[in-house]
Amino acid sequence: MKRIEIDIETFSSTDLSKAGVYKYSESDDFGILLFAYSIDGGEVIVADFTAGDELPDEVIDALTDNSIIKWAHNCQFERICISAWLRKHHPEKFRSYSTDADSVSDYLDPEGWRCSMVWAAYMGLPLSLDAVGEVLKLEHRKMREGKDLVRYFCTPCKPTKSNGGRTRNLPEDAPDKWAVFKEYNRRDVEVEMQIQEKLHKFPVPEHVWAEYHLDQEINDRGIRLDMEVVRNAIVMDTRSRNVLTARLKDLTGLENPNSVMQMKDWLSGKGIEAESLGKKQVAQMIKEVPDDMKEVLRLRQMTAKSSVKKYQAMETAVCRDGRARGMFQFYGANRSGRWAGRIIQLQNLPQNHMEDLAEARELVKAGDYDAVDMLYDSVPDVLSELIRTAFVPRFGYKFIVSDFSAIEARMLAWLAGEQWRMDAFERGDDIYCASASRMFGVPVVKHGINGDLRQKGKVAELALGYGGSVGALKAMGALEMGLAEEELQPLVNTWRSANGAITAFWWAVDNAVKTAVRCRTKTATHGLTFEYRSGMLLIHLPSGRQLTYVKPRLGENQFGGESVTYMGVGTGKKWERIESYGPKFVENITQALSRDVLCYAMRTLSHCFITAHIHDELVIEAGEGVSLEAVCSQMGRTPPWAEGLILNADGYETYFYKKD
Repeated sequence: MKRIEIDIETFSSTDLSKAGVYKYSESDDFGILLFAYSIDGGEVIVADFTAGDELPDEVIDALTDNSIIKWAHNCQFERICISAWLRKHHPEKFRSYSTDADSVSDYLDPEGWRCSMVWAAYMGLPLSLDAVGEVLKLEHRKMREGKDLVRYFCTPCKPTKSNGGRTRNLPEDAPDKWAVFKEYNRRDVEVEMQIQEKLHKFPVPEHVWAEYHLDQEINDRGIRLDMEVVRNAIVMDTRSRNVLTARLKDLTGLENPNSVMQMKDWLSGKGIEAESLGKKQVAQMIKEVPDDMKEVLRLRQMTAKSSVKKYQAMETAVCRDGRARGMFQFYGANRSGRWAGRIIQLQNLPQNHMEDLAEARELVKAGDYDAVDMLYDSVPDVLSELIRTAFVPRFGYKFIVSDFSAIEARMLAWLAGEQWRMDAFERGDDIYCASASRMFGVPVVKHGINGDLRQKGKVAELALGYGGSVGALKAMGALEMGLAEEELQPLVNTWRSANGAITAFWWAVDNAVKTAVRCRTKTATHGLTFEYRSGMLLIHLPSGRQLTYVKPRLGENQFGGESVTYMGVGTGKKWERIESYGPKFVENITQALSRDVLCYAMRTLSHCFITAHIHDELVIEAGEGVSLEAVCSQMGRTPPWAEGLILNADGYETYFYKKD
């Protein structure tokens, strides 16, 4: 046996979508119902565990043998569920890959697993098995009735008179449905095998699989939660929300002042027509309305805070050992290969700015609502700033948090060959000051000579690197920062003039892509290779990875110029044709290579206990003797494929996670 394709159907009373597979498989009533498998491309066998079927010894042995590759679609689910099943039913066979000091001891080694969902993402395809089958026009497709059958057999049901008061549907309750469910289980393996056959010309590089295995290890390790902080924050939020809502009712006379419609009607009665009650819109209204309405809008802002949802997600997902797992989806963003956040969503945590963060945290940990209410203007604001601090290292350890400084700006400068920027990074200059100085031809020093120009340099840096113009400046908050409307276009022109190599890079990439698609050939520029092959546009990166765009073609954009379109998952999460051009491809390339730099750092630090990674930052659970300087130095090493790239990593030590 060399490989085995697997798909399982399971039951658990824990909500998989909210808690994640790690908590799901910990449930006392968790179990595998059906286990479909194919050995070396042979016939698909379905083992019905509810009927007493058992797996052959060779299959059970294969589950812990890393020399035999286990394939599944979203194989994290299969690996974690099978780990729980093996520990319970075949403890003598279960083997973990954990060391005694680590917290991944309950799970099978991911090294022996491959995921067809990751392969699909690598090829720019949708992630779901159903959608991949549609796009690839497979002979066998995922059975549409499967979703209803999963709901029927795999999740608890409500007790009713008609079902005899049962809380779970068993095979004997609907034999016909169960027979179809077994075929559904079989079909999923057949679809997975067809995906591999279709994509065999475009294999995932071995180093990407190694990155995936490290990603799975980090997900298996998890990150510890201070549940006293979490639970008390939820209690405080409920109390605060009740107080604020009561005050809003008194001021407005509304039955439900948290209703968007009721609040809009109330504002309309006061002569204020509000199209939206979003955070930015309400903040702007507060500046403009009469004083007697300001308090209502401020209270509205406080009650609208959704911070408590993060704490609720933590409470839902935490495993029995106090750690949350499965927070990161490998290749969640298939245009660049970056991770996506899952469950608690660490990728979009609110920042903290409180000077007395530790003191406020202790008050919440102690459940002292009255003290928090007395000492701070807003209880919801305090709880929002403390979300990060709910993540803590295990006892006897500390967090080392290390991140790259301006990684995308450095990568873009390196790719484009913008020498003055690379020189500025090598000197350790403030890039916003350096950019403003280059743009306006005068020295700019933060809080010093021409310091007022730094803000213009900052907003230009944040908005214009990927072909952005006046609209991008506005979206980045240029007007709120004090820039006048008439300054914006000159600012765009000045930035592009000061960054001639980057501007030239955009259009060199644009030309290379169009030539590759038009002539169905290979082109190259700036160390990148662009290839049209088998209906795909491939951008070969110096890191050894590729970006893939499905069914590219040339068309006309809204301005009458030539553009490139391709098929992909759009903003509405639908498979559709997407338009792109040089600067947008440059953004994908730059973000992809920035991600690869982070992966290189993760692999060089894989001997450490990495518990989380947020954008360009690593969170390591370290013993007291581990050196912050050594970690930052290691993280700042330039990968062999990026000679000349100037990197800098900095960090701090802490006993709860925060934004330093």
